Amino acid sequence: MTRFAKIAAAAVIALGAGTVSAYAACDGDASTETVLGAGSGALVGGLASHSIVGAAVGGVAGGLIGNTIGHSNNRADCRRAARARAVHREHDAYYTDRYGRRHYY
Repeated sequence: MTRFAKIAAAAVIALGAGTVSAYAACDGDASTETVLGAGSGALVGGLASHSIVGAAVGGVAGGLIGNTIGHSNNRADCRRAARARAVHREHDAYYTDRYGRRHYY
C-alpha cells in the first residue's frame, strides 16, 4: 500500500468520524474534537512533508489543538447552561397578590 493510499484511508476515517452528530453538552468530553484534530493534522502533515514522520507530527499537533478547542467549547457550553438555569430559576418562585399580579422573588 502506498503512502498516498494510507493517508487517503486515514482521511476517510477522519471524515467519517466527523459526520457523527454532535451535541452541546457540559460534560468535559473533548474526544471527538481530539480525534478530528489528530486525523486532519496527520493528513495535512503527511501531505505537506510526504513522509510518515510528518504525518505523525501533524497528528500529535492536530490532536493537541483539537483537544484545546474541545475543552474551550465545553466551557462555553457550561457557561451557556448556567445562564439558562439562572434565568429559569429567577422566574420559578413567585406569589400572586390579591389583585392577581405575580411578584417574583
